[in-house]
Amino acid sequence: MSDAALIRLAERAGVAPKWQDAFGQQHDVGPDTLRAVLAAIELPGGSDAEIADSLARLDEREGGQSLPPLVTGRTGEAIALPGSSGRFRLEPENGQVVEGELGAGGRLPPIAEPGYHRLEIGRQRITLAVGPQRCPSIAQVTGQASAWGLAVQLYGLRRQGDGGVGDFAALAAFVRSAAGYGASAVAISPVHAQFSADPDRFSPYAPSSRAMLNVLHAPLPEGAADDTFARLEQLDLLDWPETSRARQSAFRAAFERTAAGDPGFAAFRQRRGDQLESHARFEALHAHLFAADPGHWHWRSWPEEYRRPESAAVARFAAEHDREVAFHAWLQYRADQALADAQDAARQAGMPIGLISDLAVGTDGGGSQGWGRQDEMLTGMSIGAPPDLLSPQGQSWGLVGFSPTGLRRSGFSAYIEMIRAALAHAGGLRIDHAMGLTRLWVLPDGASAAEGAYLAFPERDMLRLVALEAHRHQAIVLGEDLGTVPQGFNARLTDAGVMGLRVLWFEKTEDGAFKPPASWTRDAAAMTSTHDIPTVAGWWTGTDLDRRAALDLVHDEATERAERETDRETIWAAFQDSGAAEGEPPPLTEPAPFVDAAIRHVAGAACTLVLVPMEDVIGQVEQPNLPGTLNEHPNWRRRMPDDASRILDHPATAARLRSLEAVRKKTP
Repeated sequence: MSDAALIRLAERAGVAPKWQDAFGQQHDVGPDTLRAVLAAIELPGGSDAEIADSLARLDEREGGQSLPPLVTGRTGEAIALPGSSGRFRLEPENGQVVEGELGAGGRLPPIAEPGYHRLEIGRQRITLAVGPQRCPSIAQVTGQASAWGLAVQLYGLRRQGDGGVGDFAALAAFVRSAAGYGASAVAISPVHAQFSADPDRFSPYAPSSRAMLNVLHAPLPEGAADDTFARLEQLDLLDWPETSRARQSAFRAAFERTAAGDPGFAAFRQRRGDQLESHARFEALHAHLFAADPGHWHWRSWPEEYRRPESAAVARFAAEHDREVAFHAWLQYRADQALADAQDAARQAGMPIGLISDLAVGTDGGGSQGWGRQDEMLTGMSIGAPPDLLSPQGQSWGLVGFSPTGLRRSGFSAYIEMIRAALAHAGGLRIDHAMGLTRLWVLPDGASAAEGAYLAFPERDMLRLVALEAHRHQAIVLGEDLGTVPQGFNARLTDAGVMGLRVLWFEKTEDGAFKPPASWTRDAAAMTSTHDIPTVAGWWTGTDLDRRAALDLVHDEATERAERETDRETIWAAFQDSGAAEGEPPPLTEPAPFVDAAIRHVAGAACTLVLVPMEDVIGQVEQPNLPGTLNEHPNWRRRMPDDASRILDHPATAARLRSLEAVRKKTP
């Protein structure tokens, strides 16, 4: 078998045989990696015969002998259906049936209305997902040229009676307070479902399912308060395991008292159908098997009969444990109700956008989504990042992503389900690692992070589906585009109406100067910081460098500290030029004036949206997450210092918000 044939198959299949590092150096992907990735997308290349067969399958798919179950398009544009001819019958989602003749090359006339339409050509029936040209803009959603909002780690919010973790009731109180200062939106950390049976796994970016909710954010039932919850509420660092166990006990008691007579729960369960049932069955099965044998944590280690959600054994288990399955469905009902209440609170308080949900780039492969949607997920692969300046060995995130082959085969069913879940109770969506819409760095199981390859995804289809769902929910869309971005990708995001992120620390010219805010990209969201990088106060004081140095996460400490000192001088000069600061910079031990200036500076950005994380609003030095650490740093545990309903009213905090509002009103 020749490497040339393997490389030809890889290129046709969307597996890049080369990659370029941060220094512009080209690297070849090894043949073992290419074969592993090709096998994962069901195009094996282990022999000449397999390569020939896989190439023939690609020819058939691209030749259009049969149409896929779902084809995407954009309003006002003809839709190409290669290999199709003759008459068609179109059943619009909301409209009259249209019949006609396909044009040359199987071109369907333009469709004016977005939606999921049914198309019949001969014996073939497919879905046409026709999206608008662009996602809704800030102006379309808010009626204003620009807007601002806050970003908050939901788990960190406090309220009396929260039981030790930020919940959706605290979020409702917080959005009401933020709206009073003029905020149009509140961006929240991911609220994806975690593992009820294993609360030690609590990273919001490594969920069990991106289509279900984290039930720990549901408010405690009435009368659940006790000494345990009172003690947990006082902690500065959230104790996820104990909080989870205590909450589940309280929820279970409330379920036994109330669920049977709640018509809302019955309606919710019926409305969510198989999607909810699959997740609830997983939760019950996972708890049952994991308790009996810790080696059964991952569903692939379960007894064979339980590894497929549609199996007869799973159905028998669900029937025998129907109360347990119902309990997990009820938890989703409670969480869904409370999240809807939080978004309603935002809208009623005058926020035109309200909540901006956060969509993680992948899921834990051992979770509910990996089990329930396994035919649409990559098998034997995890996702990460290639070696770069910050991570010379590369990164393995321990997550799995969708399979492009599985998505096409299913009509993007799991992807659409996930986007709808993220937008169900939100006015905006942030897509983490948006580059995953076009490619992901995938690693065969057992390989190092440097032994991966870039796998292409159907970007055009995925962006069109995002635009269609955003249109249906009248929501804005943000794409986290920080890091290594493929050439032309940002322009394509902009064309689709997806706003990128522009973060203070990274907005520099080639000579190292900080850009004036008036020059920042308009179709983007400006931010002072994000959850993975230093807070404004932490950057000024050097706390982030101290933490990383103590954990041996700094490549060249002396160089980094010297660069930071230069950047401090440069950024203060930029603040002076923008009118955000006057006089000499403050001492490193007194970051408050620097925080004030940073917020004023970013508030003046030309971007249509400004988002300021709460860590910066209150001047906190510690960041929510320190990449490269697990237990060495309290990631995803730090709680806010005051109640959600009044934390914004502290004099220094309120002054920053009033300044932010004033500058935004003056910014064209």
